[in-house]
Amino acid sequence: MLGQMQDWPLRVSRIIDHAARYHARRPVVTRTVEGPVARTDWASIHLRARKLAQALARLGLRKGDVVGCMAWNTARHLEVWYGVPGAGGVLHSLNPRLSHEQLTYIISHAEDGWIFCDADLAPLIAELWPGLPQAKGCIVMTDRAHMPETAPPGALCYEELIAAEDGGADWVTGDEAEACGICYTSGTTGHPKGVVYSHRSNVLHAMAMIQPDMLGFSSNDTVMPVVPLFHANGWSTGFSAPMAGASMVMPGRDLSAPSLWEMLDEGVTITLAVPTVWLMLLAHLRETGRALPHLQRVVIGGSACPKAVIEAFQKVYGVHVLHAWGMTETSPLGSFCSFKPEMAALPDDERLDQQLKAGHPPFTVELAVMDEGDEPMPWDDTSQGRLKIRGPGVVKRYLKETNDVADRESWFDTGDAATMDENGYIRITDRLKDVIKSGGEWISSIDLENMAVSHPDVSEAAAIGVPHPKWDERPILVVVPRPGAEPSKESIIETLRPHFAKWMLPDDILFVEEIPHTATGKISKLTLRKQLAEQGYTLPG
Repeated sequence: MLGQMQDWPLRVSRIIDHAARYHARRPVVTRTVEGPVARTDWASIHLRARKLAQALARLGLRKGDVVGCMAWNTARHLEVWYGVPGAGGVLHSLNPRLSHEQLTYIISHAEDGWIFCDADLAPLIAELWPGLPQAKGCIVMTDRAHMPETAPPGALCYEELIAAEDGGADWVTGDEAEACGICYTSGTTGHPKGVVYSHRSNVLHAMAMIQPDMLGFSSNDTVMPVVPLFHANGWSTGFSAPMAGASMVMPGRDLSAPSLWEMLDEGVTITLAVPTVWLMLLAHLRETGRALPHLQRVVIGGSACPKAVIEAFQKVYGVHVLHAWGMTETSPLGSFCSFKPEMAALPDDERLDQQLKAGHPPFTVELAVMDEGDEPMPWDDTSQGRLKIRGPGVVKRYLKETNDVADRESWFDTGDAATMDENGYIRITDRLKDVIKSGGEWISSIDLENMAVSHPDVSEAAAIGVPHPKWDERPILVVVPRPGAEPSKESIIETLRPHFAKWMLPDDILFVEEIPHTATGKISKLTLRKQLAEQGYTLPG
């Protein structure tokens, strides 16, 4: 016997319909690409997204066509976020920080037809244009007065397209399993790979993320995603905030600490970004004496969060930190370090240590730590293994590849080394490709980095393994000092010494002005190793 309930496909257009119907006047504030701060609401974004869907239909968009979008976090980007899948298209988010070669590859590989871009990014699209023969045209997300002189041939004006429509047409309907969006992996080795999200996966993922133990958005929140919408599906914020009826603050292109502080002052209660962003903001707050009167929660993901950052937010500014973990392949958020009763009952110092973990998964996500024989490891917080994940928001197969990347039991190997404790909290000990293997034992580069950043004169640190004739590898630490500071190697070693066995301590510490980062803001250890090799670096002694 089948259930006798209504057939109600989970398509993302239902999210923006809900926000417009029941949270119509909730504000959405944007620092625009043109400069001024603009204010709108969910009802207006909904109407303009429907107008955009009409315009795309007039331009000949067919169901299943892929549409590229290279834009910063703005209200217009949210309109495209819903207008393209609402027209039956598949939205391909483009990261402007990728190399020209990578962008040309992923735009061609995904077969992007129409390409949206912010006005300041139009020159970049114009540079790529000769290598994109499949592209049908470019739509610049601005008004006529701000159309750039340097844009692809025949570029259309976004505001003129919107103004020509009435928004009266219905959304394109279809199966919830149809493709909705595409993000590409960062592609540190080889070509980036396309992850294709379905309408169903995006809706279920957003529903999981607004659970109280996860992002916990509500209509009383004002959400500011500093993480770009083009980074790993925007960490779900483009779907989960309107689903909950939350207000949004979109910071635009300028992610400098002073600019972010000004946007936080718009009543932001929860914000999300990678650790490097918060290191800069905390430094700005120390220098200016400014406070965070509205902010309640900070979500930190993308890479391991230093303990010093958690301490500063919570002890100095009274802002609770949620450490999160996920991947482009997992929609992306897979776990949150919210407090179960067992953690909440711990003394403050022990609870702070626990917050360094990546947390526990929501319903719709299963996590497992397995050995090399795919056998589960004990939940003892010490047994390290390969972190695997499965669920309706986890990739099965990459775009245009014939083989599944998940195994027969649907487990996807994340490439992370991790432990799991008795309460189901995972601790990411390293990327398997970054773990330092010395004398047959593992040394966590993440642990070394986090403790190094607790030194008052250290701004950023990266730990990598360097070949050694006897021990296979030995750790070194590459450090960026805080402006005006001159920390000594000895003082950093003394900071590390109480927390590591002697053989785990770095053999050398190098001071640099800048550590290379990937296009998604993570430390690029691949580039760092290449730089050291080109410089002929060898271990001392």
